[in-house]
Amino acid sequence: MNLKNKPFCLDDVDIAWVDKTLEKMTLEEKIGQLFCPIGYSTEPEYLNMLLGFHIGGLFFRDGVGEEMRRTFAYAQEHSRIPLLIPSNLEAGGDGAATDGTPYGKQMACAAAGDKKYAYRLGKIACTEAAALGINWAFAPVVDIDRNYHNPITNVRTYGDNPDTVYEYAGEYMRAASECNVAVSIKHFPGDGVDERDQHLLTSVNSLSMEEWDNTYGSVYKRLIEDGALTVMAGHIAMPAYQEHFNPKTKNTIIPASLSRELLNNLLREKLGFNGLVVTDATPMVGFCAAMEREKSIPLAIENGCDMILFNKDLAEDYRFMMEGYKNGILSEKRLLEANRRILALKASLKLHEKSIRGDLVPAQEHLSVLKDRQHIEWARELADASITLVKDTQHLLPVSAEKYPRVLLEILGDFPSNDRVIEQAKRELEKRRFQVSVYEKENFDMGVDNVGDFKKKYDLVIYIGNVENASNKTTNRLNWYTFWGQGNNVPWFAKEVPVLFISVANPYHLLDVPMVKTYINCYSNNEYVLEAAVAKITGESPFKGKSPIDPFCGRAELAY
Repeated sequence: MNLKNKPFCLDDVDIAWVDKTLEKMTLEEKIGQLFCPIGYSTEPEYLNMLLGFHIGGLFFRDGVGEEMRRTFAYAQEHSRIPLLIPSNLEAGGDGAATDGTPYGKQMACAAAGDKKYAYRLGKIACTEAAALGINWAFAPVVDIDRNYHNPITNVRTYGDNPDTVYEYAGEYMRAASECNVAVSIKHFPGDGVDERDQHLLTSVNSLSMEEWDNTYGSVYKRLIEDGALTVMAGHIAMPAYQEHFNPKTKNTIIPASLSRELLNNLLREKLGFNGLVVTDATPMVGFCAAMEREKSIPLAIENGCDMILFNKDLAEDYRFMMEGYKNGILSEKRLLEANRRILALKASLKLHEKSIRGDLVPAQEHLSVLKDRQHIEWARELADASITLVKDTQHLLPVSAEKYPRVLLEILGDFPSNDRVIEQAKRELEKRRFQVSVYEKENFDMGVDNVGDFKKKYDLVIYIGNVENASNKTTNRLNWYTFWGQGNNVPWFAKEVPVLFISVANPYHLLDVPMVKTYINCYSNNEYVLEAAVAKITGESPFKGKSPIDPFCGRAELAY
């Protein structure tokens, strides 16, 4: 392991710090460095409990910026070895702080058709995260969106073209590097082929070796050559390469996070990756159900990962790792290699120097970058450039309050953002003098509208699909509130009044609403997108986006 080579590129002073630190570490500290737990409380007593296990990193989901900054400052001040502080920085600064900039999802950048948007995503996300003390981005997502049924990829990706995925991910990496934030390209060996989610089972990348080399392999190889510091190993199997390197594993589903063949033979040797490998979250079923946890925790490190992300229980996982080391599941060689890479990553980010200076976490005034004016301007520009008119075969657009005064507005989705989305959409329409009725669930005992009644009430129906990607969902397709097809939630009226569908999440909803002849994809549901979407349907702004995936799902009938 030559730490002077890519991706760490350390000098002699940095390497000396790595070697000296590793030499002085106790066994307990070496075991602890392998873990990056998720934090559930910002209270000092709780943080001290986590730090007592000598953890190598600490993850928190997005919270208020100042609270997160104080939390990370406390954790760094009370850790002998500087901590890696990661965050899911996939869509903007709001991945780190709830008061950060909601820029837009990766697919929006691809739809906008210019790599500058991916650079801006990295710049906003990593600049705002760094102001909180975050130094590691669990991004960019370099999965390829090959299966429209997949419930976890779609708008989180740069689309279905491997070259686009590489080029746009590279721009994100360039911006992250400028912010001194490490990236973690994910989810190796690649999500987006299976229609199932690794949160719920070990999913499968079923491509042949040749197909994988020309798609996912090409993306990973080029990004590794460009200096990606870390790779996140998914709980995703890839039988073709697994069996190629070890025929004895034929007909055995082994997640990459536990596969010596995928991590060492493919990632390290064939692709030449010398950086740090972190597992995806290990409470996922895709990891847990692969084998007994007492064995899988130390075996993940032994077989090629360097850090364990999240825990079922930190104390128990720490015990499993220690016992695995003492029982020979985890070798001394791999324990030292993993620690060396962890320390090398920290040295490459100059955390050892920042620790001496006392600026591992920036001062409070740096929080002024959250929702910086430039960042908001960039978010608005992305919204304007990305929103895509997929079809308007009924020639409905633009709509106006003069022609369609009475609007029934329906929000489809099951996330807390619904209230925000529906309130803003209603507000934007009412600014333009539409009379907006928000759909409310019918009392079927009281009867439902017939055709005549419906047409007396409404001139236009606008659906907003807000079915977001989320872990632990078997699908993110549309679910209707209906009774034997009755009620105004389902689009039975598509031939009676004009109907418009705007998706602010899943770009494949046409599959479930083929009867709707005007369909728009927005890829993100933030306030700037909703503002731009209404401006576009009313003709105040032209549609500019081009779909980076096939929104017709390979079905000719959806195009008309």
